[in-house]
Amino acid sequence: MSTAAVPLVEVWRGSLLESVHCGHVAISDARGEVVEAWGDPDATIFPRSSAKMIQALPLVASGAAARAGLSDAQLALSCGSHQGAPVHVDAVSRWLAALGLREEALRCGPEASRDKALRLQMIRDQEAPTQLHNNCSGKHAGFLTLARHLEAGPEYVDPDHPVQRACLEAFETVTDRTSPGFGIDGCSAPNWATPLAALARAMAVFATAHTRDDVLSQAAARLTRAMQAHPVEVAGEGRACTLMMRAARERLSLKTGAEGVFAAILPDRGLGIALKIADGATRASECAIAAILVRLGVLDAAHPDVARFLNAELTNRRGLAVGDVRPVTGLAASASQSLKSSRA
Repeated sequence: MSTAAVPLVEVWRGSLLESVHCGHVAISDARGEVVEAWGDPDATIFPRSSAKMIQALPLVASGAAARAGLSDAQLALSCGSHQGAPVHVDAVSRWLAALGLREEALRCGPEASRDKALRLQMIRDQEAPTQLHNNCSGKHAGFLTLARHLEAGPEYVDPDHPVQRACLEAFETVTDRTSPGFGIDGCSAPNWATPLAALARAMAVFATAHTRDDVLSQAAARLTRAMQAHPVEVAGEGRACTLMMRAARERLSLKTGAEGVFAAILPDRGLGIALKIADGATRASECAIAAILVRLGVLDAAHPDVARFLNAELTNRRGLAVGDVRPVTGLAASASQSLKSSRA
Protein backbone atom coordinates (compact mmCIF):
# COMPACT_ATOMS: atom_id res chain seq x y z
CA MET A 1 0.00 0.00 0.00
CA SER A 2 1.34 3.40 -0.95
CA THR A 3 2.48 5.72 1.82
CA ALA A 4 2.23 8.82 -0.38
CA ALA A 5 -0.82 10.92 -1.09
CA VAL A 6 -2.43 9.83 -4.35
CA PRO A 7 -4.35 11.85 -6.96
CA LEU A 8 -8.02 12.08 -6.00
CA VAL A 9 -9.37 15.17 -7.75
CA GLU A 10 -8.55 16.82 -11.08
CA VAL A 11 -9.17 20.35 -12.32
CA TRP A 12 -9.75 20.60 -16.05
CA ARG A 13 -9.78 23.78 -18.12
CA GLY A 14 -11.02 23.07 -21.61
CA SER A 15 -9.31 19.88 -22.77
CA LEU A 16 -6.24 20.30 -20.54
CA LEU A 17 -5.66 18.89 -17.07
CA GLU A 18 -4.63 22.05 -15.21
CA SER A 19 -4.30 20.94 -11.57
CA VAL A 20 -4.39 17.81 -9.42
CA HIS A 21 -5.32 17.48 -5.74
CA CYS A 22 -3.80 14.49 -3.94
CA GLY A 23 -4.87 12.99 -0.65
CA HIS A 24 -5.70 10.01 1.52
CA VAL A 25 -8.96 8.13 2.19
CA ALA A 26 -9.79 5.37 4.67
CA ILE A 27 -13.04 3.42 4.95
CA SER A 28 -13.21 1.42 8.18
CA ASP A 29 -15.50 -0.79 10.17
CA ALA A 30 -15.98 -0.46 13.93
CA ARG A 31 -13.28 -3.04 14.64
CA GLY A 32 -10.77 -0.73 12.99
CA GLU A 33 -10.37 -2.89 9.91
CA VAL A 34 -9.72 -0.73 6.84
CA VAL A 35 -11.92 -2.17 4.11
CA GLU A 36 -10.77 0.20 1.38
CA ALA A 37 -8.18 2.95 1.20
CA TRP A 38 -6.39 5.36 -1.10
CA GLY A 39 -3.00 6.82 -0.27
CA ASP A 40 -1.83 6.23 3.29
CA PRO A 41 -4.56 5.34 5.82
CA ASP A 42 -1.96 5.64 8.58
CA ALA A 43 -1.16 9.27 7.76
CA THR A 44 -1.46 11.32 10.95
CA ILE A 45 -3.76 14.31 10.58
CA PHE A 46 -5.58 16.95 12.57
CA PRO A 47 -9.29 16.10 12.14
CA ARG A 48 -10.19 19.74 12.66
CA SER A 49 -13.97 20.26 12.71
CA SER A 50 -14.70 16.78 11.35
CA ALA A 51 -14.24 15.59 14.96
CA LYS A 52 -16.90 17.83 16.48
CA MET A 53 -19.27 14.93 17.09
CA ILE A 54 -16.48 13.28 19.10
CA GLN A 55 -15.96 16.47 21.09
CA ALA A 56 -19.71 16.48 21.81
CA LEU A 57 -19.68 12.95 23.24
CA PRO A 58 -18.96 14.01 26.87
CA LEU A 59 -21.76 16.57 26.66
CA VAL A 60 -24.27 13.74 26.21
CA ALA A 61 -22.55 10.85 27.99
CA SER A 62 -22.00 12.88 31.18
CA GLY A 63 -25.68 13.70 31.54
CA ALA A 64 -25.04 17.41 30.96
CA ALA A 65 -27.25 17.53 27.86
CA ALA A 66 -30.15 15.85 29.66
CA ARG A 67 -29.74 18.09 32.71
CA ALA A 68 -29.86 21.18 30.48
CA GLY A 69 -32.79 19.82 28.48
CA LEU A 70 -30.95 20.12 25.17
CA SER A 71 -32.91 19.33 22.03
CA ASP A 72 -31.64 17.28 19.12
CA ALA A 73 -31.35 20.52 17.13
CA GLN A 74 -29.01 21.90 19.78
CA LEU A 75 -26.97 18.70 19.75
CA ALA A 76 -26.66 18.94 15.95
CA LEU A 77 -25.50 22.53 16.41
CA SER A 78 -22.87 21.33 18.89
CA CYS A 79 -21.54 19.03 16.14
CA GLY A 80 -21.80 21.65 13.43
CA SER A 81 -19.69 24.20 11.62
CA HIS A 82 -22.55 26.57 10.94
CA GLN A 83 -22.47 29.50 8.55
CA GLY A 84 -23.50 32.14 11.06
CA ALA A 85 -26.94 32.62 9.51
CA PRO A 86 -29.67 34.17 11.68
CA VAL A 87 -31.06 30.70 12.50
CA HIS A 88 -27.67 29.70 13.93
CA VAL A 89 -26.89 32.96 15.71
CA ASP A 90 -30.32 33.10 17.32
CA ALA A 91 -30.12 29.46 18.43
CA VAL A 92 -26.75 29.91 20.14
CA SER A 93 -27.90 33.16 21.75
CA ARG A 94 -30.98 31.43 23.22
CA TRP A 95 -28.83 28.50 24.36
CA LEU A 96 -26.47 30.78 26.26
CA ALA A 97 -29.37 32.70 27.77
CA ALA A 98 -30.83 29.46 29.08
CA LEU A 99 -27.49 28.84 30.81
CA GLY A 100 -27.61 32.33 32.29
CA LEU A 101 -24.65 33.36 30.13
CA ARG A 102 -23.89 35.99 27.51
CA GLU A 103 -21.77 36.00 24.37
CA GLU A 104 -18.73 37.06 26.40
CA ALA A 105 -18.61 33.60 28.00
CA LEU A 106 -17.60 32.06 24.69
CA ARG A 107 -13.92 31.54 23.93
CA CYS A 108 -14.16 30.90 20.17
CA GLY A 109 -13.46 34.47 19.02
CA PRO A 110 -15.50 36.65 16.64
CA GLU A 111 -15.92 35.69 12.99
CA ALA A 112 -17.74 37.39 10.14
CA SER A 113 -20.93 35.58 9.22
CA ARG A 114 -20.55 33.16 6.33
CA ASP A 115 -24.18 33.84 5.42
CA LYS A 116 -23.81 36.32 2.54
CA ALA A 117 -27.05 38.24 3.14
CA LEU A 118 -26.38 38.70 6.85
CA ARG A 119 -22.71 39.57 6.31
CA LEU A 120 -23.56 42.30 3.78
CA GLN A 121 -26.34 43.67 5.99
CA MET A 122 -23.95 43.85 8.93
CA ILE A 123 -21.45 45.74 6.78
CA ARG A 124 -24.15 48.19 5.71
CA ASP A 125 -25.18 48.64 9.33
CA GLN A 126 -21.52 48.95 10.42
CA GLU A 127 -22.16 46.10 12.84
CA ALA A 128 -19.11 44.17 14.01
CA PRO A 129 -19.21 40.35 14.01
CA THR A 130 -19.41 38.63 17.37
CA GLN A 131 -18.51 35.22 18.73
CA LEU A 132 -22.10 34.13 18.07
CA HIS A 133 -21.31 34.31 14.35
CA ASN A 134 -18.32 32.02 14.74
CA ASN A 135 -18.95 28.73 12.94
CA CYS A 136 -17.92 26.88 16.12
CA SER A 137 -20.18 28.76 18.55
CA GLY A 138 -22.55 25.78 18.85
CA LYS A 139 -19.69 23.50 19.86
CA HIS A 140 -18.59 26.09 22.40
CA ALA A 141 -22.11 26.41 23.81
CA GLY A 142 -21.87 22.65 24.34
CA PHE A 143 -18.51 23.07 26.07
CA LEU A 144 -20.04 25.68 28.39
CA THR A 145 -22.95 23.37 29.17
CA LEU A 146 -20.53 20.58 30.09
CA ALA A 147 -18.36 22.97 32.12
CA ARG A 148 -21.37 24.02 34.19
CA HIS A 149 -22.34 20.38 34.72
CA LEU A 150 -18.80 19.58 35.90
CA GLU A 151 -18.71 22.73 38.05
CA ALA A 152 -15.50 23.67 36.27
CA GLY A 153 -14.00 27.09 35.54
CA PRO A 154 -14.70 29.44 32.63
CA GLU A 155 -11.52 28.77 30.61
CA TYR A 156 -12.94 25.64 29.06
CA VAL A 157 -10.59 25.62 26.02
CA ASP A 158 -7.50 25.11 28.18
CA PRO A 159 -6.13 21.63 27.33
CA ASP A 160 -5.97 20.82 31.05
CA HIS A 161 -9.56 21.93 31.73
CA PRO A 162 -11.94 19.11 32.74
CA VAL A 163 -13.98 19.70 29.58
CA GLN A 164 -11.00 19.16 27.32
CA ARG A 165 -9.72 16.22 29.34
CA ALA A 166 -13.15 14.60 28.86
CA CYS A 167 -12.98 15.32 25.13
CA LEU A 168 -9.53 13.73 24.87
CA GLU A 169 -10.67 10.63 26.75
CA ALA A 170 -13.63 10.24 24.37
CA PHE A 171 -11.39 10.88 21.35
CA GLU A 172 -8.86 8.23 22.31
CA THR A 173 -11.63 5.77 23.16
CA VAL A 174 -13.41 5.93 19.81
CA THR A 175 -10.22 6.14 17.73
CA ASP A 176 -8.64 3.38 19.84
CA ARG A 177 -5.36 5.26 19.62
CA THR A 178 -3.30 7.42 21.94
CA SER A 179 -3.06 10.81 20.26
CA PRO A 180 0.50 11.96 19.57
CA GLY A 181 -0.41 15.53 20.47
CA PHE A 182 -2.61 18.49 19.69
CA GLY A 183 -2.70 21.78 17.84
CA ILE A 184 -4.88 24.75 18.68
CA ASP A 185 -7.84 25.01 16.32
CA GLY A 186 -9.18 28.18 14.75
CA CYS A 187 -11.72 28.44 17.57
CA SER A 188 -8.99 28.12 20.26
CA ALA A 189 -9.91 24.59 21.39
CA PRO A 190 -7.25 21.85 21.26
CA ASN A 191 -7.53 19.59 18.23
CA TRP A 192 -6.03 16.15 18.80
CA ALA A 193 -4.09 14.43 16.03
CA THR A 194 -4.70 10.83 15.00
CA PRO A 195 -4.09 8.52 12.03
CA LEU A 196 -6.67 8.85 9.27
CA ALA A 197 -7.73 5.20 9.69
CA ALA A 198 -8.33 5.81 13.39
CA LEU A 199 -10.65 8.71 12.55
CA ALA A 200 -12.49 6.43 10.10
CA ARG A 201 -12.72 3.81 12.86
CA ALA A 202 -14.23 6.43 15.17
CA MET A 203 -16.87 7.24 12.55
CA ALA A 204 -17.67 3.52 12.29
CA VAL A 205 -18.05 3.40 16.07
CA PHE A 206 -20.68 6.11 15.68
CA ALA A 207 -22.23 4.21 12.76
CA THR A 208 -22.71 1.08 14.88
CA ALA A 209 -23.49 2.84 18.17
CA HIS A 210 -27.22 2.08 17.87
CA THR A 211 -26.41 -1.63 18.22
CA ARG A 212 -24.87 -1.20 21.70
CA ASP A 213 -26.28 -0.05 25.03
CA ASP A 214 -23.28 1.36 26.92
CA VAL A 215 -23.41 5.05 27.87
CA LEU A 216 -20.86 6.26 25.32
CA SER A 217 -22.54 4.34 22.50
CA GLN A 218 -25.94 5.71 23.46
CA ALA A 219 -24.46 9.21 23.34
CA ALA A 220 -22.90 8.55 19.92
CA ALA A 221 -26.18 7.16 18.58
CA ARG A 222 -28.10 10.22 19.74
CA LEU A 223 -25.60 12.63 18.19
CA THR A 224 -25.69 10.67 14.93
CA ARG A 225 -29.48 10.85 14.83
CA ALA A 226 -29.42 14.55 15.69
CA MET A 227 -27.11 15.34 12.79
CA GLN A 228 -29.27 13.35 10.38
CA ALA A 229 -32.46 15.06 11.57
CA HIS A 230 -31.04 18.60 11.58
CA PRO A 231 -28.67 19.05 8.62
CA VAL A 232 -29.12 22.84 8.58
CA GLU A 233 -27.73 23.07 12.11
CA VAL A 234 -24.73 21.00 11.03
CA ALA A 235 -23.78 23.44 8.25
CA GLY A 236 -26.43 25.58 6.57
CA GLU A 237 -28.36 26.21 3.39
CA GLY A 238 -26.21 25.67 0.31
CA ARG A 239 -23.41 23.96 2.25
CA ALA A 240 -21.96 20.60 1.22
CA CYS A 241 -22.71 18.72 4.45
CA THR A 242 -26.33 19.84 4.54
CA LEU A 243 -27.01 19.23 0.85
CA MET A 244 -25.44 15.79 0.68
CA MET A 245 -27.11 14.58 3.88
CA ARG A 246 -30.46 15.65 2.44
CA ALA A 247 -29.70 13.98 -0.89
CA ALA A 248 -28.58 10.65 0.62
CA ARG A 249 -30.44 7.46 -0.23
CA GLU A 250 -29.84 6.15 3.28
CA ARG A 251 -28.87 7.42 6.71
CA LEU A 252 -25.80 9.62 6.52
CA SER A 253 -24.05 11.97 8.95
CA LEU A 254 -21.45 14.06 7.20
CA LYS A 255 -18.98 16.55 8.64
CA THR A 256 -16.35 18.71 7.02
CA GLY A 257 -13.19 20.02 8.62
CA ALA A 258 -10.73 22.74 7.69
CA GLU A 259 -7.69 21.95 5.54
CA GLY A 260 -9.41 19.43 3.32
CA VAL A 261 -10.80 16.95 5.86
CA PHE A 262 -14.14 15.12 5.66
CA ALA A 263 -15.68 12.43 7.85
CA ALA A 264 -18.81 10.38 7.23
CA ILE A 265 -20.95 8.04 9.36
CA LEU A 266 -22.90 5.30 7.54
CA PRO A 267 -25.22 3.56 10.06
CA ASP A 268 -26.86 1.28 7.49
CA ARG A 269 -23.46 -0.18 6.60
CA GLY A 270 -21.62 0.06 9.90
CA LEU A 271 -18.84 1.98 8.17
CA GLY A 272 -16.93 5.19 8.76
CA ILE A 273 -15.04 7.29 6.24
CA ALA A 274 -12.20 9.75 6.77
CA LEU A 275 -10.61 11.79 4.01
CA LYS A 276 -7.75 14.29 3.89
CA ILE A 277 -6.69 16.39 0.89
CA ALA A 278 -2.96 17.00 1.16
CA ASP A 279 -3.05 20.64 0.04
CA GLY A 280 -6.07 21.46 2.21
CA ALA A 281 -8.36 22.49 -0.66
CA THR A 282 -12.07 22.50 0.18
CA ARG A 283 -13.14 22.15 -3.46
CA ALA A 284 -11.18 18.90 -3.60
CA SER A 285 -12.43 17.49 -0.29
CA GLU A 286 -16.06 18.16 -1.28
CA CYS A 287 -15.54 16.50 -4.66
CA ALA A 288 -13.71 13.49 -3.20
CA ILE A 289 -16.24 12.77 -0.44
CA ALA A 290 -19.07 13.04 -2.98
CA ALA A 291 -17.24 10.56 -5.22
CA ILE A 292 -16.65 8.07 -2.41
CA LEU A 293 -20.31 8.25 -1.35
CA VAL A 294 -21.43 7.78 -4.96
CA ARG A 295 -19.04 4.82 -5.19
CA LEU A 296 -20.76 3.23 -2.21
CA GLY A 297 -24.25 3.93 -3.56
CA VAL A 298 -25.08 6.32 -0.71
CA LEU A 299 -25.48 9.22 -3.14
CA ASP A 300 -26.85 9.36 -6.68
CA ALA A 301 -24.39 11.04 -9.04
CA ALA A 302 -27.30 12.50 -11.02
CA HIS A 303 -28.84 14.30 -8.04
CA PRO A 304 -28.28 18.04 -8.60
CA ASP A 305 -27.06 18.59 -5.05
CA VAL A 306 -24.48 15.84 -5.55
CA ALA A 307 -23.46 16.74 -9.11
CA ARG A 308 -22.59 20.29 -8.01
CA PHE A 309 -19.74 18.84 -5.91
CA LEU A 310 -18.95 15.69 -7.87
CA ASN A 311 -18.41 17.62 -11.10
CA ALA A 312 -18.26 21.26 -10.08
CA GLU A 313 -18.45 23.53 -13.09
CA LEU A 314 -15.86 26.27 -13.37
CA THR A 315 -17.14 29.55 -14.78
CA ASN A 316 -15.29 32.72 -15.64
CA ARG A 317 -16.32 36.29 -14.79
CA ARG A 318 -18.68 36.40 -17.77
CA GLY A 319 -20.43 33.28 -16.53
CA LEU A 320 -19.00 31.09 -19.27
CA ALA A 321 -18.32 27.45 -18.46
CA VAL A 322 -14.57 26.99 -18.86
CA GLY A 323 -13.85 23.72 -17.06
CA ASP A 324 -14.69 21.56 -14.08
CA VAL A 325 -13.47 19.95 -10.87
CA ARG A 326 -13.88 16.16 -11.05
CA PRO A 327 -12.76 12.99 -9.24
CA VAL A 328 -9.97 10.98 -10.82
CA THR A 329 -11.12 8.26 -13.17
CA GLY A 330 -12.59 5.34 -11.24
CA LEU A 331 -12.91 7.01 -7.84
CA ALA A 332 -16.70 7.20 -8.07
CA ALA A 333 -17.00 3.77 -9.73
CA SER A 334 -18.89 0.95 -8.06
CA ALA A 335 -17.20 -0.45 -4.99
CA SER A 336 -15.64 -3.89 -4.97
CA GLN A 337 -17.64 -6.92 -3.91
CA SER A 338 -15.63 -7.14 -0.69
CA LEU A 339 -16.70 -3.64 0.27
CA LYS A 340 -20.34 -4.26 -0.64
CA SER A 341 -20.37 -7.34 1.57
CA SER A 342 -19.38 -5.22 4.59
CA ARG A 343 -22.89 -3.75 4.90
CA ALA A 344 -24.08 -3.98 8.49
